[in-house]
Amino acid sequence: MAAIAESLDHPFMLRPGTRDDAGACGRICYEAFGAIAEKHSFPPDFPSAEVATELLSGLLTHPGFYSVIAEAEGRIVGSNFLDERNAIAGIGPITVAPHTQNQAAGRRLMADVLNRVADKGFPGVRLLQATYHNRSLALYTRLGFVAREPLSTLQGPPPGVELPGHRVRPATRADLPHCNRLCIRVHGHDRDGELSEAIDRGTARVVEHAGRIVGYTTLVAFFGHSVGESNDALKALIAAADECPGPGFHVPTRNVELFRWCLENGLRVVQPMTLMSIGLYNEPAGAYLPSIFY
Repeated sequence: MAAIAESLDHPFMLRPGTRDDAGACGRICYEAFGAIAEKHSFPPDFPSAEVATELLSGLLTHPGFYSVIAEAEGRIVGSNFLDERNAIAGIGPITVAPHTQNQAAGRRLMADVLNRVADKGFPGVRLLQATYHNRSLALYTRLGFVAREPLSTLQGPPPGVELPGHRVRPATRADLPHCNRLCIRVHGHDRDGELSEAIDRGTARVVEHAGRIVGYTTLVAFFGHSVGESNDALKALIAAADECPGPGFHVPTRNVELFRWCLENGLRVVQPMTLMSIGLYNEPAGAYLPSIFY
């Protein structure tokens, strides 16, 4: 993809992020997401500044993430991140301090990571956008993103049901090739970087049917993704989850069968989101739950 041109007439300086930025960035992240959610009568993604700080501290120190900080007059006013663990890059979270919004800081932070995508030669990049946030939808569209999929973020205790013939178990390193092939079959690329980490953390699960793996999840949660040959594979993974931590997990709204099953089993819609992409994108050839990155 081509690099994004930037205007030099701006009050912001951009620099790489460091672990020492976590406190300031976490506070801004909490305040920014909270302000826009409250304005539209939606619950915030983060319950406290401490939770946001813990998340961004992990991203700032993770070797698989690129980070960029925006400063004005020596003070941090925003940040953005790029997940570089897989063949397709993922953007976010991007946040700008409420008092600094509408001054082009967000555009500069997005242009920076998109230039990074071009420099690193990623064939595609994606993000999830809060559908009620009109300004970000307009900005991302102007920057070249295409809206690909409407999503519903769901919350609630996992359904206590069983899918006949489907067995869910912890994923192991031996399962990695099978899961990667499944992801390639559904999406056209694998997500080996994320899945490997989830297996090492002990959060990844696979579901077997008729003696073979038909689905996997890194975690049924905001930052986890799942892939299945069928809706039944995903239903089994959702039902077997101990919990769905964080703000919820994302279900493609057009997948009416899966969406309705979730609602009928007590899960509730928290907010609408939109999956957007630049570059390589294949219409999924199976069932899936995207993470907050894609």
